[in-house]
Amino acid sequence: MEARAVARYVRISPRKVSLVLDLIRGKDVGEAIAILRHTPKAASPIIEKVVKSAIANAEHNYNMSPENLIVKEAYANQGPTLKRFRPRAMGRASRINKRTSHITIVLTEKKEG
Repeated sequence: MEARAVARYVRISPRKVSLVLDLIRGKDVGEAIAILRHTPKAASPIIEKVVKSAIANAEHNYNMSPENLIVKEAYANQGPTLKRFRPRAMGRASRINKRTSHITIVLTEKKEG
């Protein structure tokens, strides 16, 4: 049984999100939330919110107990990119890509034994 939560169109690049997701993948949910609270990255509070949502989904929809949950999968896919332009010297312009992410967290119960 798996419970999942997805945050879509988050205005932070998937590369920056992946750095934080690598820290919590495979961990117990309590430990994952503790790691996220003490990680000084912009993605940490966003990911913490998604993890809490996945825990709530597991409890409410699948009757899983939060003490037995582990982070099975955690990944960030690329969302649509906002394309902006910045004026440069001599009448030119440079493109700025403001990237977005789709963050997915999948929780499962620990195997007994």
